[in-house]
Amino acid sequence: MDQNIYKRNELLAQKVIKGLQSRNMSGYYAADKAEALQKALDLIAEGSSVTMGGCMSAREIGLFDALKKGNYNFIDRDEIADKRAAMLAAYDADVFLASANAMTEDGILVNIDGNSNRVSAIAQGPKKVVFIVGMNKVCKDVDHALKRARNVAAPINAQRFGLSTPCCKTGSCMDCKSPDTICCQFLITRFSRHEGRIHVILVNDSLGF
Repeated sequence: MDQNIYKRNELLAQKVIKGLQSRNMSGYYAADKAEALQKALDLIAEGSSVTMGGCMSAREIGLFDALKKGNYNFIDRDEIADKRAAMLAAYDADVFLASANAMTEDGILVNIDGNSNRVSAIAQGPKKVVFIVGMNKVCKDVDHALKRARNVAAPINAQRFGLSTPCCKTGSCMDCKSPDTICCQFLITRFSRHEGRIHVILVNDSLGF
């Protein structure tokens, strides 16, 4: 990464962290993937029940593998035949891992979901939610964050899942009502009523989509 971009991200992260604190959420800065992994493990007590949605960022920093190999009750939905049971288990987990499709410079998190298990767990249920967010996902405001979520994250994820949506063909949101659409539920997290529940690790790297 260019050092000028790296420094800009470092400075911007401090602004985002202040925004998160004003919204009763905790923010942390990680200079790289290794530091992000260590910070995430610091936030997850050994023996905790932990699960996640399709969080690519957690995989990219090595957190997925670390939890599977470590002293944790890691609920891997890919290894559970009953997918509904795996998703429901997330609501009673000690820790839910997530990323954001986008977030704002003043600490608002934006997520779009198809099955809605991810956004519902972020909103309520798990005792703690730990976000892993690359600085590539930080946007100026909610309007720009929603545009990023719909026009960058959603088309890439639709392509990744092999779905048949207009955005797979055009590369941008067509505001479709396709049976395959993954833009079913929009969650804007602007404040947490529960202090100590939401933690956001900002990583000075490009993570996820």
